[in-house]
Amino acid sequence: MKSTAQLGRTTVRTLVATGLSLSLALTAGACAKSEDDGGSKDKDKGASGDGGQVVADPSTGSGKTCTIEQFGSEKIDLKNATVGFSQSEKEANPFRIAETASIKAEAKKRGIKLLTANAQTQFSKQISDVQDLIAKGADLLVIAPLNSDGWGPVLRAAKAKKIPIVTIDRKINSKACKDYVSFIGSDFVEQGKRAADQMIEATGGKGEVAILLGAPGNNVTTERTKGFKDRIKEKAPKLKVSFEQTAEFSREKGQQVTEQLIQSNSKIGGIYAENDEMGLGAVTALKSAGKKAGDVKIVTVDGTRNAVQGIVDGWIYGVVESNPRFGPLAFQTLDTFTKGEKVSQDIVIKDSAYTEKNAKSDLGKAF
Repeated sequence: MKSTAQLGRTTVRTLVATGLSLSLALTAGACAKSEDDGGSKDKDKGASGDGGQVVADPSTGSGKTCTIEQFGSEKIDLKNATVGFSQSEKEANPFRIAETASIKAEAKKRGIKLLTANAQTQFSKQISDVQDLIAKGADLLVIAPLNSDGWGPVLRAAKAKKIPIVTIDRKINSKACKDYVSFIGSDFVEQGKRAADQMIEATGGKGEVAILLGAPGNNVTTERTKGFKDRIKEKAPKLKVSFEQTAEFSREKGQQVTEQLIQSNSKIGGIYAENDEMGLGAVTALKSAGKKAGDVKIVTVDGTRNAVQGIVDGWIYGVVESNPRFGPLAFQTLDTFTKGEKVSQDIVIKDSAYTEKNAKSDLGKAF
């Protein structure tokens, strides 16, 4: 996977059967900005078309497929169905803003009734949200899980009513094609490895680095951490991870943890933030501490406009993309599945990356 792979515009099509690759692009707008983004018209243009999701070769996933017959449900006409979407986190995070906007835009484009709920970063609320979506008559569910564990009550309720579930961006720790149909998301271990490659390049493979960990209890944090550490151990044994602490994917907490880091360890030469928001919080802390752009090398994961602008401004070294525009791919997967055709149990997205070489030219693709 090349870190500078270009994600072109493409029409939505399905080639989800075993051995075939799938390419999708978002054709409807997904206006995404962070709370301090300013929301200029020029920035909003990049939320549609450019940067649509492209599915990696099937060999990067499990290779296993699922049909509606195997799942134990019945064929449904998606056009006449009600789809429930459960968002996990407060939509102050640009990733969540873009993700929800993409789901809503694709449902509107297809003329499908969509019920939505936002758990506001409370797992107990997300469980009750999904149960409420089921009670309101959702025929199909798209879930962006807050945590990977603890989904038993929802899965049992959905199974009793033969409601298919597709999870996006985070996995549920349960059995595919039994408890849920498919997971759609990135290869998070690979993201961690690519972030490590950028950190090794930035530091020359020597010195001390810190990790701002994502929220505990989900596969994204675990796998991004594993990928980063494994690659550092493999390629740069002289580069030491001397500090790691959760900042819960939050900009505010990213700033707080980095402030603590600066006070406790002045030797840190790099910070790996497992999402852009934490990385941007780290930038704020470094500025407040009188650091100059580039004094501490920062590598992040996501691809928000503010983070990519941070590369242009010299505060962030590199960003590994994690594309949030799930709408077209999620609904195409549901459409294929409800017609009785095979879909992959793991649909892995191929992500791009931003560096000083392409950050300015590709800023419009960021979300």
